Amino acid sequence: MDNLSDALEKLKLSSSAADRTGDGVTESCVDCLLKALAHNNTEASIKMRDMGVLSLLPVLLTGPQSSCTPKVANIIAELAKNEFMRSPCVEAGLIPPLVLLLSSLDQEVLLQTGRALGNICYDSHSLQAQLISMGVIPTLVKLLGLHSHNTALTDMCLIAFGNLAELESSKEQFASTNIAEELVQLFKKQSEHEKKEMIFEVLAPLAENDVIKLQLVEAGLVECLLDVVAQTVDGDREEDVAQLKTASDLMVLLLLGDESMQKLFEGGKGSVFQRVLSWVPSHNHQLQLAGALAIANFARNDGNCIHMVDTGIVQKLLDLLDRHVDEGNVTVQHAALSALRNLAIPVVNKSKMLSAGVSDVVLKFLQSEMPPVQFKLLGTLRMLIDTQAEAADQLGTNGKLVERLVEWCEAKDHAGVMGESNRLLSALIRHSKSKDVVRTVIQGGGVKHLVTMATSEHMIMQNEALVALGLIAALDLVAAEKDFVGSSLVPVLHKLLSDERSAPEIKYNSMILVCSVMGSEPLSREVQGLAFIDVVSRLRAHDNKTVSHQASLTEQRLTAQS
Repeated sequence: MDNLSDALEKLKLSSSAADRTGDGVTESCVDCLLKALAHNNTEASIKMRDMGVLSLLPVLLTGPQSSCTPKVANIIAELAKNEFMRSPCVEAGLIPPLVLLLSSLDQEVLLQTGRALGNICYDSHSLQAQLISMGVIPTLVKLLGLHSHNTALTDMCLIAFGNLAELESSKEQFASTNIAEELVQLFKKQSEHEKKEMIFEVLAPLAENDVIKLQLVEAGLVECLLDVVAQTVDGDREEDVAQLKTASDLMVLLLLGDESMQKLFEGGKGSVFQRVLSWVPSHNHQLQLAGALAIANFARNDGNCIHMVDTGIVQKLLDLLDRHVDEGNVTVQHAALSALRNLAIPVVNKSKMLSAGVSDVVLKFLQSEMPPVQFKLLGTLRMLIDTQAEAADQLGTNGKLVERLVEWCEAKDHAGVMGESNRLLSALIRHSKSKDVVRTVIQGGGVKHLVTMATSEHMIMQNEALVALGLIAALDLVAAEKDFVGSSLVPVLHKLLSDERSAPEIKYNSMILVCSVMGSEPLSREVQGLAFIDVVSRLRAHDNKTVSHQASLTEQRLTAQS
């Protein structure tokens, strides 16, 4: 440490000389500092900080470049390995001169400068954001293109990209460069697993941006990913399994962009689309998962959905689900159900999918205890029965299904499952308009849940509940009477009509329901007791003509009944 102290003192003296970086004394001092850091980094770092060496370094960086320049950058990189040295490095003003050095033609200077900046800004989003604002991204992308043959420099750029790409503010700058082309070209040259993984770690966060997704597709990344899948699908090595997962996951991510997805779909005739479809019947769970998720992503517009159903994709998904009924892979179940749900959205697909036996296969998962699977199962059935009276009637009279729905309506730990269960329960009644379905729901204990659903914070759910309750009252008021009283339906309706925030359709359907329940003596007494006539009479002046007209009719009914 005495040698270090001497070197630091000499450095202080020499740093004021005119020819700073060319001074042999300076270079020997710098070499001594590097040796001390290599011997005991922590101790040497503390000594340098305490003796004020950091304030000398910007001067050494900004002078004419020499053999000393990369060594100074190396000192900073070594100092900044210590977390306690990063703030002092920033306070000493080291970032701006280091950023300027990224335009150097000397590859060793570039390497050590990149290391220094990377270590100073390690794990600091604010400092990384500062680098982005100083324009380092276009500079680094350019360096990657110029020095792709230099492994150390390439690795430095990739590590920097991986850190910066995590910040949302970086995406726009990356999108304005040719990063997609550079990374794809670099990927094609790689044979080592570790290097491919490094590139994957940069591609994944970049591919979250829709503009970059399309750039990556146009640069040929998809073909690279398909090649990786083909090379690793039958591999047993850990690195094969890892690469297969990364490549197939990235493929699915690219399909989340509307433009990139449509480009790869190519009207359902694209070779990429066809190859991804071949993953679904694969023996490999990861490929099955990626294939099903890819179909779900392709099924994001009606045209694609209609084409896929017409070309037999539904059967591939049903076969896949059948393979995962007993102790199956939950992620594959979830993905396949997601795909079926999306495919069932266009009206023309519903009857075709029902004829293909989709509802029968989906019902096999009714005993699943996994909320993600439950959620997608419910959504798929709800989409299938929309406007399909016969299917709604068939499912609505399935006692086991209704029993499970009522159970899930109480799944307070899983709001999504609870909401979808309520919505499916309502949909079975609304689309079937069947007295048998109404009775099945009443017997299964579903009425109270529909009444609770009418108080939801989501207007669409309120309305669906009120329409279903109106149908129950119209089709079998006698059977529902006890449940209506027990679930406080009348007070709920009074609250909805009194609340100025209730939407016009909520007020309208609430009044329709009030009129329907007047046919029941106990419910009629509740209506009279809560002075509904006052609330309804005020609604005659409502801005919405449909609401004001219904208010007049409801007032007449209440007056006649009193």
